[in-house]
Amino acid sequence: MEYRTLGASGLKVPALSFGTGTFGGKGPLFSAWGNSDVDDARRLIDICLEAGVTLFDTADVYSDGGSEEVLGAAIRGRRDKVLISTKTGLPMGDGPNDAGVSRHRMIGAVEAALRRLGTDYIDLLQLHAFDAFTPVEEVLHTLDTLVRAGKVRHVGASNFAGWQLMKSLAVADRQGWPRHVAHQVYYSLTGRDYEWELMPLGLDQKVGALVWSPLGWGRLTGKIRRGQPIPQGSRLHDTAQWGPPVEEERLYRIVDALDAVAAEIGRSVPQVALAWLLARPTVSSVIIGARNEAQLRDNLGAVGWKLEPEQITRLDAASDVMPAYPYYPYRTQEGFARLNPMPV
Repeated sequence: MEYRTLGASGLKVPALSFGTGTFGGKGPLFSAWGNSDVDDARRLIDICLEAGVTLFDTADVYSDGGSEEVLGAAIRGRRDKVLISTKTGLPMGDGPNDAGVSRHRMIGAVEAALRRLGTDYIDLLQLHAFDAFTPVEEVLHTLDTLVRAGKVRHVGASNFAGWQLMKSLAVADRQGWPRHVAHQVYYSLTGRDYEWELMPLGLDQKVGALVWSPLGWGRLTGKIRRGQPIPQGSRLHDTAQWGPPVEEERLYRIVDALDAVAAEIGRSVPQVALAWLLARPTVSSVIIGARNEAQLRDNLGAVGWKLEPEQITRLDAASDVMPAYPYYPYRTQEGFARLNPMPV
């Protein structure tokens, strides 16, 4: 396993990490993802640790806390061998203080997460979404309080817009509070919007990307094919309405390119899709998920080798889209590109 530095921190994380959205299986979304119980989770974690995958990502909203509970039980007795990343901020109830990252909510949410996880510290706490109703100063001061108390070791964000992340970093620098060292983002061959603004920001500010849904919400598993129905058992039957959209013809074009590269090098389609991500700028770790041992072992095969530049170029071309304004002039007009070339 390759280990990479997480953003501007000194923390080393594995190039592949494991997402525990499949643990617990409560509610219409998460039950469709998977329903690993403690025994199943323990076996998957065993395989991860054998392969050098030491970072496990969860969130309080996953299965209404069930994912954190299962993860905590499954790592009992080996807390020192793992890194835990969890997230908070999305609604956990209908009350006025059951959502967001106010000081009141975040301190309570962290205490609850620690109880569910059975630990006294969180290695990486990420804000699951930008809270427009709470001043950034209150959010960052609360994170500073949690870090100073030893309950949180590093802080990050997830699903932020560029200005939201940059404002948070600027306030943290001005006040001497902990900076976001990670940004958990959606990024895949079917979703490359991350490259337009957030990747340049990550490069400039040294914020490492933790990539969620690297297989495009299950579309790049190798089971989706041109002219064929979605196979039975695919989570797309039940969860497509919650996932990031992709135009159908573009998806098939990407899958065709993945198929061709995979056949050339004797790898699976998911392994090629993950290897493409691992070669991108700012990516600190790609979060893989698996409902069973076979899926996990296949995903783990994405490390230890690299795509050739020509293969990357073909995948780039198959998945390319024209950026939206104000980004497209920097690609289409020479004068713009001379001033500010796109990073990829």
